[in-house]
Amino acid sequence: MPDRAPDSPTPARRPARRGFALWNLGFRPFYLLAGTFAVITIAFWVAQFAGAFGAHTYLAGPAWHAHEMIFGYAFAVITGFLFTAVRNWTGEPTPSGAKLAAIAGLWLAGRILVVAPWPALAAIADCAFAVAAATGIAVPLIASRNRRNYFFIGLLLALGALNVTFHLAMAQSIELPAGRTLQVGLDLILFIIAVMGGRVIPMFTANGVPGTQPRRSLWIERSALAGVLALIACDLFGLPSIAVAVVAAAAAIAHAARLWLWQPWRTSKHPLVWILHASYAWIPIHLALRAPAAFAFVPDSLASHAFTVGAVGGLTIGMMTRTARGHTGRPLQASAMETAAYALVQCAAVARVFLPLIAPGLYLAAIVLSGALWVTAFALFTVMYWPILSRPRFDGRSG
Repeated sequence: MPDRAPDSPTPARRPARRGFALWNLGFRPFYLLAGTFAVITIAFWVAQFAGAFGAHTYLAGPAWHAHEMIFGYAFAVITGFLFTAVRNWTGEPTPSGAKLAAIAGLWLAGRILVVAPWPALAAIADCAFAVAAATGIAVPLIASRNRRNYFFIGLLLALGALNVTFHLAMAQSIELPAGRTLQVGLDLILFIIAVMGGRVIPMFTANGVPGTQPRRSLWIERSALAGVLALIACDLFGLPSIAVAVVAAAAAIAHAARLWLWQPWRTSKHPLVWILHASYAWIPIHLALRAPAAFAFVPDSLASHAFTVGAVGGLTIGMMTRTARGHTGRPLQASAMETAAYALVQCAAVARVFLPLIAPGLYLAAIVLSGALWVTAFALFTVMYWPILSRPRFDGRSG
């Protein structure tokens, strides 16, 4: 069975069913958990950074913030997306019901334990979640012999291995900077998003924007993905700054060319589509900033936040709304509230990256402003999507 996007055209409406549907399919709990977590964790981090209170936990400060955005928020969205997409790709069931609740429980346990004084338990919970998530997609992929997507199993396990390595580094059980594991984890999220984005953004553009003809170039596709893999190798092995700068600059050009072929300028009247293009544009910005950041010409944090706020934040809220609408039988049209959330995330990225770049003295103000915009955006998403994600499909179908 060929791969399909994890949403589908709305069929003829059937009588709506009543009941609680949160555990029916993977996107439901993980999108809701991710949205709620995005509000709580960033509000907490901004308050902590601004000096509102101290932190006396196992994982605190910048390490906690970075770890939770990579291995907490992003991993949750990726898991929800893959649990849903793999069922579409294979025609085989992915975790639901009690199994899905247990996997979500492992993720939640990890988020609680990293702010408790039990580092070993936090590492165990995080590792168990990664293995459970990988198993959740491995069973249907292998049963259907969908070899084209086996690599996603390895990517989830790699995220789990990096997470465990981070915990070991924090405990000083291994001689490896914890920051390196976070950077490689960020690179791995970039690779996953680049693969998924390359599959769905052109498809959603062609389906959702009349008159567009998004194109793919094989050599640009390969160059874009190879550039990210090369960057992973640079960060993993601690290669010299010149290597990081050259690889990042080349990758930025490849990803910018890739986006150009998708015709982003034609999407302005279609929020469900323009949010994906606008957010993907932050990937070449991130990579372009990594080149001067390798020589400390600009702060590393500006490059990393171009990706985490602009690309990860924008693409995840865009994909969560799009796929949730498709999989609950709702029209593939963004409401005013969703469009506002999209705009707020993009403004949060601009404030976090460009305001400190232009006016370094406003660094703290930029973080507070960006955090407030982000929290507002994901609060809107969570409030709007709680009933959508917890109730049965609008069209009466299962899922």
